[in-house]
Amino acid sequence: MPELIHFSDPLPVPVEDRPSAERCIGIAPLRTTWSRYESGAMDCGEWACEPGAWKIAFHEEHHEFFHVLAGRLRIHDETGVFREFGPGDAGVIPAGFTGIFEVIEPVRKRYVMIDGQV
Repeated sequence: MPELIHFSDPLPVPVEDRPSAERCIGIAPLRTTWSRYESGAMDCGEWACEPGAWKIAFHEEHHEFFHVLAGRLRIHDETGVFREFGPGDAGVIPAGFTGIFEVIEPVRKRYVMIDGQV
């Protein structure tokens, strides 16, 4: 039987990475991901990142819901329009979105990623 996930449980072992050099705008920030649940087309967990910015291009069937726990970030679309998110804010990056992901202050968020038609 599948185990129920509670976000107050201890975090799993993290995975650290940095955006690739060709996508970075400036110095590549350290990103840390704690994936709490992965099954087929869904992945959810917590994510933290140092200040920095990089280009993003979501696949046509890749969606992300997120909720900011701490810090500040901005997401810019291709035309330069941006939205800023801080503690308590939530948002969705829709499938096919392209733009720039900018971490203004060290950020921590919870996320749900879904790959596929919704």
